[in-house]
Amino acid sequence: EGLVNKPLRNLNPNSTGERNASIRDGIITPRYRLPTEAEWEYAALGLIGNTLYERVVERRRYPWNGNYTRTDEKKYYGSFVANFKRGRGDYMGVAGNLNDGADIPAPIGSYWPNDYGLYNMGGNVSEWVLDIYRPLSLEDFSDYNPYRGNVFKNAVRDQDGFLVDKDSLGRIRYEEVPDEDLVGRTNYRKADNRNYDDGDQMTHLSESGDWLAEPTESNQTNGMYEYGVTSLISDEARVYKGGSWKDRAYYLSPGQRRFMNENMATNFIGFRCAMSRVGSPMPGH
Repeated sequence: EGLVNKPLRNLNPNSTGERNASIRDGIITPRYRLPTEAEWEYAALGLIGNTLYERVVERRRYPWNGNYTRTDEKKYYGSFVANFKRGRGDYMGVAGNLNDGADIPAPIGSYWPNDYGLYNMGGNVSEWVLDIYRPLSLEDFSDYNPYRGNVFKNAVRDQDGFLVDKDSLGRIRYEEVPDEDLVGRTNYRKADNRNYDDGDQMTHLSESGDWLAEPTESNQTNGMYEYGVTSLISDEARVYKGGSWKDRAYYLSPGQRRFMNENMATNFIGFRCAMSRVGSPMPGH
C-alpha cells in the first residue's frame, strides 16, 4: 500500500490529488515472470497424476509415465510423445515412416500434455528459468522455495515520497536497496545476491596462492569462475531446462539443466510465464 499522485478521472477536485494505490495502478497485482528452476521442474514432472493422497505411487523420468518416449495407449500405440532428435541426423524419421513428425519446433498441442495440462515440458523447445546458474546449486539451495538470483530493490520515489514517472514501457522504476538500509537486517546483507557464497575465503582463487586471503574485490564471481578463461559461468548465466527439437532424449528429463548467457538467443530456447499466486493455496480455504 502507498500513495500515488496520479489522479483518477472522477477524483474529487477539492482533494489534494493523493489517494491510496489500487489494483488499477499495477502496483499490487501479481506480475508475470519466468518460473524458478524448482517451480519449472515441479510443473514438468506433473506428479499429481501419480499421487494417492500424500503418497507418490510411481516416479517419473520424463514428464510422462514410463522410461521410454513412445505412448502405450492402444489407439496411438508406439507413437512418439515429444519432439526430439532420436539420433545423429534423425530429426523426424524418413519419408513414409516418420517418428515424431517434426524436424523443427512443432505447433503447440501436437503432442500430449502432462498431468497438469502443460504442453511441451519435454521436447520441442527448451525453456529459460529464472535462476542464475551455478554447478552446485542443488547443494547450496535452501529446501524451501529454492532460488539463486535475488537482487533486492525498492521502488524509486521522489523527495516527497511519491513514485517517479514510469519508464517507457509503463513499468514502475526500481533501484537496488542502498547499503544504509541494510544495517541490522538478518535475511540479507547486500542488495545483489546473485554471487552468494562465491569468492569467500574458502573458494576465492587468490593470485598470491594464499587461500585464506581476504577477497579485495566487491564482486568475486570472476575470481571464482574466471569467465572467458576457464569457464563461461557469470552472474548473467541463466539456467535453461527441457529438451528441444535438436536434443537427444537424455535432455527431456526435467532434472537435466544447462546454462547460457541471458543476453543470448537461439532457435531452440523459448520461455513460458509464471505468476505468483494471490489468495488461498486451496479452494474453499
